[in-house]
Amino acid sequence: MAWGLLILSGLLDVAWAISVKMADGYSRLAWSVLSFFLLAAFIYALGKSLQVLPLGTAYAVWTGIGAVGSIVLGIVIFREPATFIRLFWIAVTLSGIVGLKLSSS
Repeated sequence: MAWGLLILSGLLDVAWAISVKMADGYSRLAWSVLSFFLLAAFIYALGKSLQVLPLGTAYAVWTGIGAVGSIVLGIVIFREPATFIRLFWIAVTLSGIVGLKLSSS
């Protein structure tokens, strides 16, 4: 359950980052409201997962989900560059997330 909440929190973090981008400096009301809702939701889910999971591992996994998800969606939605070096570091980050998950099981 805790790992599920952590993954949910990471995905909500990605959605939050997209909503902040779409809020355009908080000048677009609907996106701004959504961003505050998503922020509260991901903080709640992260906090619940941290009641069970080790802080260092959970935070690293959560940060990795947010970083990789934001980069991938930035490439897909906002047409940010998908260079070899960016994709290489995404792969390295994913390897680290998997390694941390496996080492704390």
